[in-house]
Amino acid sequence: MGEQKKIDVLVTDDHTLFRKGLMMMVESFDAVGTVQDAENGEQALEIMGTKPIDILLLDLEMPVMDGWETAKKVVAKYPDTQIIMISMHDSLQIISDLIEIGVHSYLLKNADPDEVQKAIISVINNDFYYNQLVAQALHQKVQKGGMQKPVFHEKSSLTPREVEILGKICQELTMKEIGDELFLSEQTVHTHRKNLMKKTKAKNAVGLVKYAIQNSIISF
Repeated sequence: MGEQKKIDVLVTDDHTLFRKGLMMMVESFDAVGTVQDAENGEQALEIMGTKPIDILLLDLEMPVMDGWETAKKVVAKYPDTQIIMISMHDSLQIISDLIEIGVHSYLLKNADPDEVQKAIISVINNDFYYNQLVAQALHQKVQKGGMQKPVFHEKSSLTPREVEILGKICQELTMKEIGDELFLSEQTVHTHRKNLMKKTKAKNAVGLVKYAIQNSIISF
């Protein structure tokens, strides 16, 4: 097998000192290839128009175009780019709303370097990074009724195997790891994941996690 592709990262933050420091940190991660930077969302979108970006590390509050508007535009125009929001704000409502529009994870600016590295790799491998902050935000949204439990016809309910695989996805296991644990081929796991997305109407892995919380398939 060939060497795994390096992850290309774009750091977007209007505070120069923080942005450059985050760049230096991310550049030190073995899995990361190129690291570019932008000081606002508009500049980030210009860069993304010239070169595909794997991970967008995105500040929430910025002039010209903030992280909220940037995230919406990236989700619509560059769906293959994974977004990790980095902010000082720990509002669970803001976090759950950002995840609702397509952000893959959320970190506070005081996160340890190890967590930043873990988040980048997890989002690349699993489409999401599920930390305590994201967990609290999703649980609060469910408890407040912001996510209504869907009603499915009998024919579209999940099979025991699909529930099992959904639980493994929520544990942030890769498709290969799930296959190894359940003695299934990686392709079979991918097929189950595709069926799960269709049945739950989830747009991405974060949507699957939300569904699992809503339906009490998992608890954290």
